[in-house]
Amino acid sequence: MRKQPQEGVTQLLERWSKGDREALDELMPLVYQELRRLANNYLRRERANHTLQPTALVNEAYLKLIDQQRAHWQNRAHFFAVSAQLMRRILVDHARARSARKRGGSQYTVSLSHAQHAANEPDIELLALHEALKELAAIDPQQARIVELRYFGGLSIEETAEVMNVSHATIEREWKMARAWLYKALTSDK
Repeated sequence: MRKQPQEGVTQLLERWSKGDREALDELMPLVYQELRRLANNYLRRERANHTLQPTALVNEAYLKLIDQQRAHWQNRAHFFAVSAQLMRRILVDHARARSARKRGGSQYTVSLSHAQHAANEPDIELLALHEALKELAAIDPQQARIVELRYFGGLSIEETAEVMNVSHATIEREWKMARAWLYKALTSDK
C-alpha cells in the first residue's frame, strides 16, 4: 500500500485558513524546528539570564497563532513572518513587565551595583528598538514592515519581496533606508 505524499506547509496553511483544525496538527511538526530557530535568534540578542527559553517562546507564539481566527495565510514565508512578529511582541511584553518590576512593581530592594548592571541589559535595547520601529511605522509603514520581516522574521530579501508582493529591488532599497533611519533614531541623543 502506497502512502499518500505529505502535504507541504503552504497547502496545510491554506487548509487551516479554511477552518480545518486538523491541518494545524499536521503543520506544527513541519514548522517547529524553524520556529525554534527564530526563537533562538531572538533570544541570542537578549540578556544572558533571560527567563524565557526558546521552547517557551515558541509555545507562547503557538498559543497566539492558534487564536488567529481569520488569518488568511499566503504562504510559508507569510506564516513565519507573522510568527516572528508574535515572538517580538511576546519579548517586548516580557521586557515591559520586567522593566515595570524594576521600577517598583514588585517592591524589592536592588543594590546599586545590580541596578547599574541591569540598566545596561538588552531589555532596554529591545524596548528602544520597539519604540523606534513604532515611530518608523508612523512615517513609513512599508519600511517598518520590511524591518519586521527581515530583522525579526529572519526572512531573506526574496522572501520579504514575496510576502509584501513588491520587487526585490524595492525591498533592498527600502531595507537600506529603514536601517539608516533606525540607526539614527537609536544613536541620536533625544
